[in-house]
Amino acid sequence: MDCWSSSLRVDDEFKKLVIRMNPPRVTVDNASDKKATLIKVDSANKRGSLLEVVQVLTDLNLIIRRAYISSDGEWFMSLGPRGHSFRFLARSVGVQSASEHTTIELSGRDRPGLLSEVFAVLTDLKCNVVAAEVWTHNSRMASVVYITDEANGSPINDPDRLANIKQLLLYVLKGDREWRSANSAVSVGSTHTQRRLHQMMYADRDYDVQNVDNATTERTKLLVTVENCVEKGYTVVNLSCPDRPKLLFDTVCTLTDMQYVVFHGTIIAEGPEAQQEYYIRHMDGCPISSEAERQRVIHCLEAAIKRRESEGIRLELCSDDRVGLLSDVTRIFRENGLSVTRAEVTTRGTQAVNVFYVTDASGSPVKSETIEAVRKEIGLTILRVKDDTYSSSPPQEMGRFSLGSLFRSRSEKFLYSLGLIKSCS
Repeated sequence: MDCWSSSLRVDDEFKKLVIRMNPPRVTVDNASDKKATLIKVDSANKRGSLLEVVQVLTDLNLIIRRAYISSDGEWFMSLGPRGHSFRFLARSVGVQSASEHTTIELSGRDRPGLLSEVFAVLTDLKCNVVAAEVWTHNSRMASVVYITDEANGSPINDPDRLANIKQLLLYVLKGDREWRSANSAVSVGSTHTQRRLHQMMYADRDYDVQNVDNATTERTKLLVTVENCVEKGYTVVNLSCPDRPKLLFDTVCTLTDMQYVVFHGTIIAEGPEAQQEYYIRHMDGCPISSEAERQRVIHCLEAAIKRRESEGIRLELCSDDRVGLLSDVTRIFRENGLSVTRAEVTTRGTQAVNVFYVTDASGSPVKSETIEAVRKEIGLTILRVKDDTYSSSPPQEMGRFSLGSLFRSRSEKFLYSLGLIKSCS
């Protein structure tokens, strides 16, 4: 036993030595292409490093147009600018500081009005929601909610109070006919919100295909194939679907959490369609060895892509923040028969900046008169519709901005995030 422990310690120290001898090298090139920035990352090949790079770029609100990944530790990524609009002011929560908030994680069966019940309970318990993100897929719901004490704005640390919050939220999640497990967890640790949502949905098996006919219809624009390359000893994953922001993060995150290692890859997303190809092996060094495992990878990647799909009408809320705001807004949604399929909640200073995607209770599009009734009750200037079907107002013109200066500032942030510079402007 002692010999085995000693061997593990030696292996760990050797890995640390390799990383120290081969520190990450990052180059940012704004000159080669007038429409994109080329980022080259060269580092020791360790598990999770690819996801870390993609995660940093995603958190900087950058779009990856083209990327080449190789197991020699070298990656090339061509980045394009993302449009400046309200939707990107409501940026996803990202990584939250443990010293500022208490984190609540919820997962269970989705149903109309569930989000309203969750926020109502938190309001009754004197909790202020400062940020949250909610995903729904395949009748399941997962959310990460960041709260503070209503009285003093500090994190909630009292064990008895936290246990009470957890238990009451669990009652809400279970409802009166929960047939699969519901989970609630409370912590004061930091987390990357969207990666955690993927992990929660995966653990809740939202990738299980319940309706074969609907699944076949939905796959018409999404194609995932998984085949073994026998001569090279890899499994080759090919993915084709409509392009959207954060697509690369969603697929790399899922493969990583499923314990697969990406050795080589090519990503092309320069038009309306995205093409991704990965050469992968399991962490034990073996390619996929069974039909059941192959199907599981396909279903999990499909689910990872669909989780972020924006089903329903997009409603954007911007107003002065106050305790109970979310409880009131989602109650009005529920009373008017709206179901929230996805939500992003942020607080910027004294302002609440929230985004909701809504359908009717059956998952169908909401009638325009219902949307207008909801807007009148909440406030026409507070709640806006961002959907061509419902909004007749002309699009707002975007201010001019310098592509070079945009990328220079974000390049500095990227290098700072990787720990390669000490400060950024």
